[in-house]
Amino acid sequence: MAGAALAAAGGRLTAKPAGVPATDRIRVAVIGVGSRGRDHMRLLAKISGVEVAAFCDPDEVRLREKCSEFEHMTGKKPRLEQDLRRIFDDRDIDAVTIATCNHWHALATIWGCQAGKHVYVEKPVCHDMFEGSQMVAASRRYNKLVQGGTQRRSSGYVQRAIQALHKGVIGDVYMARCIHYQRRDALPFRTAEDAPSTLDWNLWVGPGPMQPFNRNLVHYNWHWFWDFGSGELGNNGVHYIDMARWGLNRQLPSYISSNGGRYGYRDQAETPNTQLTTYRFDDGVELIAEIRGRFTNGEGDVTSGLMFYGSKGYMISDPKNDGQFHVYLEGKKTPEPDLGTANNSDPSVDDQVYHFQNFFDAVRANKREMLAAEIEQTFLSSAFCLLGNISYRTKRELHFDPKAGRFTDDSEANGFLKSRYRTPFAVPETV
Repeated sequence: MAGAALAAAGGRLTAKPAGVPATDRIRVAVIGVGSRGRDHMRLLAKISGVEVAAFCDPDEVRLREKCSEFEHMTGKKPRLEQDLRRIFDDRDIDAVTIATCNHWHALATIWGCQAGKHVYVEKPVCHDMFEGSQMVAASRRYNKLVQGGTQRRSSGYVQRAIQALHKGVIGDVYMARCIHYQRRDALPFRTAEDAPSTLDWNLWVGPGPMQPFNRNLVHYNWHWFWDFGSGELGNNGVHYIDMARWGLNRQLPSYISSNGGRYGYRDQAETPNTQLTTYRFDDGVELIAEIRGRFTNGEGDVTSGLMFYGSKGYMISDPKNDGQFHVYLEGKKTPEPDLGTANNSDPSVDDQVYHFQNFFDAVRANKREMLAAEIEQTFLSSAFCLLGNISYRTKRELHFDPKAGRFTDDSEANGFLKSRYRTPFAVPETV
């Protein structure tokens, strides 16, 4: 179990050079092959010079299903592993993509860096603030590139919109609003039972607190339980928060207030299906994020998107043309001329393809600055979701010191900044 041993010792494996020559294939393992992992395998199959060499998942049934699908699609059969530590032991693997549950993102990334792999990890990249900072530290210490899965960073339309904001197209920006309205129905109340023989339940739980197997957790609805997920704020809200923070050109807030609940039904899930979170920075600028999981109207025509408000007007995402933005100035009812596009704005190409291509281009060049969603930036955006959820769970507004990385005079809130991990799945104190 080289990965676990390495994490405990803070050691380093001898790996290939950090960069990969353009003539070499980059051999990749996909860790976590649920619905998002399925997206990974399909997207990776479109990237020239990339070989999907292995799939990894604690569920043998999912492994076989996805392997069969991939073989039918490409004619190639990847190696299958239940234990991700076997993937990290393989020195012929150059990079991993991680599409596990949220609570596994950080440790898998850290083990990957320690084992000499470059890492693409889904959002939110971490499940608490401590492990997010450790992911950044591991990337730096082992000189491994880590890209977060906030793929809108690779959209040409979004890039042009952010450039326009930073150039003052709507004047001084004083507020950004993010919304994601998606109906989520009630979960049934289920009792504990034995895990299927084809699922390694110990590995699935991993760094989380051990508990009996419950079918509400496997394989998607773990999102709505605090031990493994981050609710809708972390699931989809993080995409819009990431763009809003980018547009505002801010890092972490000093004030957080979050309210909501599970409205419309009683069920077994824990995270809110409706949540309104306000973040304020020291200069008074605000970022407001709202999720609604029941029947609702839209914000104009927008049900998932982003708005920026400035001294000269506002900018809003277009629900009829995903990724594009319109600018309205000085109270006018008609938008300004189109902001234009960037080179990678071909609407026939999924932004996610660009995002993976960006990752592998940066890996080949071994240039961290090429990454569209480098781990430090995706950690900061993920942190907004974590901080908002802490305010929701403590049921009060919170004051946060970004430099110290702690809440001011609030021991209960500070207790949420770092989880209690299980041996041998603890996020290391020293990477």
